[in-house]
Amino acid sequence: MISVVVEGAGGARTLAAAPGDVLLRVLQAAGEPLEGTCDGQMACATCHVIVTASFDRLPPASGEEEDMLDLAPGASRTSRLSCQVVLAPEMDGMKLRVP
Repeated sequence: MISVVVEGAGGARTLAAAPGDVLLRVLQAAGEPLEGTCDGQMACATCHVIVTASFDRLPPASGEEEDMLDLAPGASRTSRLSCQVVLAPEMDGMKLRVP
């Protein structure tokens, strides 16, 4: 299992996921307020998250994802579209927040 820590105003909580799970689906199942309106087609930025720890363990974002992140409010250097993050064992312990 892979643990993903979601940091928020109410503190942090740890979610469990399996290798191969898409981060957006894990976060939605846990009740996080992410729409994912385009269903992973990178036509929106409604699944934008900011990775606060272990960003270097994620594969680089594609040019298309980076272009979409340019439109995301509050985007930072460690922003990602959660629909594009397929979880892998090396991402265990990743921390993020939903802007």
